[in-house]
Amino acid sequence: MEINLRPWAIEDLGNLVKYANNRNIARNMTDKFPFPYTETNGKAFIELVTKDDPIHIFAIEYNGQAIGGIGIHPQDNIHKRNAELGYWLGEPFWGQGIVSIAIQQILNFAFETYDIDRVFARPFGTNTASQKVLEKNGFLLEGKFEKVLIKDGDLLDELIYAIRREN
Repeated sequence: MEINLRPWAIEDLGNLVKYANNRNIARNMTDKFPFPYTETNGKAFIELVTKDDPIHIFAIEYNGQAIGGIGIHPQDNIHKRNAELGYWLGEPFWGQGIVSIAIQQILNFAFETYDIDRVFARPFGTNTASQKVLEKNGFLLEGKFEKVLIKDGDLLDELIYAIRREN
């Protein structure tokens, strides 16, 4: 299975809206990831993420099409040796190992590009699929904060998973 991470392009707009406009995806994302996900949202997103240098938010490409996104977000100030990982995948592609491959690729990029020691992710306590893929890729559960997130009116747990450069 060939999975590539590449910069988003305006030509990806159709697939971005097609796959991102999904309640099952949005329920596991912060409120910055809107639902419904419109063409206007997609254009603004692509414009934003293609301005960064270096590009650090990528399209997950499979069979020549963008089917999801993954990004590494370097932190600053006293957290400058850390970067946050975020990702989503179009629902038709769930359960095929695609995110696992994308995580391996983004970790290589992160540790080669940035002077960081740790990459962390913060899945919701209800997102067991994300927890499993992080664990499969060597992330360890560092912490659990009970009922600190509000999503769609529900109080949810926030989990902190991380992997260190030496691992």
